Amino acid sequence: MEAKRIASLFLLLLIGVQMRGSNALSMNYYGMSCPFVEMIVRTIVNQALQKDPTLAAGLLRLHFHDCFVQGCDASILLDATDGTSEKDSPANGSVRGYEVIDQIKQWLEARCPGTVSCADVVALAARDAVFWAGGPYYGIMTGRRDGTRSRIEDTRALPPPTLNTTDLMKVFVDQRGFTVAQLVALSGGHTIGSARCQSLKNRLDNSDPTAEPNFLQALSRTCSAGDSTTVPFDRTSTTFDNQYFRALQNSQGVLTSDQTLYNSPQTRMIVDAYAMNQAMFFYNFQQGMLKMGQLDLKEGNQGEIRLNCRKVN
Repeated sequence: MEAKRIASLFLLLLIGVQMRGSNALSMNYYGMSCPFVEMIVRTIVNQALQKDPTLAAGLLRLHFHDCFVQGCDASILLDATDGTSEKDSPANGSVRGYEVIDQIKQWLEARCPGTVSCADVVALAARDAVFWAGGPYYGIMTGRRDGTRSRIEDTRALPPPTLNTTDLMKVFVDQRGFTVAQLVALSGGHTIGSARCQSLKNRLDNSDPTAEPNFLQALSRTCSAGDSTTVPFDRTSTTFDNQYFRALQNSQGVLTSDQTLYNSPQTRMIVDAYAMNQAMFFYNFQQGMLKMGQLDLKEGNQGEIRLNCRKVN
């Protein structure tokens, strides 16, 4: 009798694990249904970045801009059908990498049709892009579902580049549960990529006193070419390192939302720590990315597995 009772309990536990695995994220969600998913994503991302290293920042930004609007549901990938979608928002004007996601999805559909969500592809591609650029590698739980709504007005949830530290803490800490250390680390994602001059016009127009004068003059000269001109966030804009924080220490943050992190007593010590200790930055960035990847998830019957990432089924 005791052996039967133990066997029954084990069976119930096993069923419970299987049920959780079907409706929640797990580290090996596609282990049976599409075991080569991560290898396929990594291969295509690496090929794309070898041709254009600047795409690493685009793929990272794609994941961030997806998760902060309606959660991590690949809504940013949907093309407009009536009106405008998220990708048409000026806030997403600098997002790149859509064609890389398309290529990955095509490969996956040929091998594991109707199995891997576009939302998971975006999360995995961002991780692999960061690693390719020299950043940390971290395991990603998968099992997200794809959303069916994408509206330009929803991008109001994205934090604008003019926010100060207090406002950034409201968005990241109060509203979404990040720690302050994770907020600063996620901002450090700007260690790769560049900003459009449109995003820093407020600093140039007002001759921002928090910017180092020679740096501000250099920005003004570059941006005289037009709002769509881009400015690298730091001097190693295709390498994921801690140079971004050293730039902040020198009052050379490109955006208001960058430099405010060093000017504010709430975050200055964290910037100093990351500038001195890259491993600490990498650890907290990793933790922040893992938390971001679970924002407002659609699981089970709440979403779908798109066959084409650009349109709902």
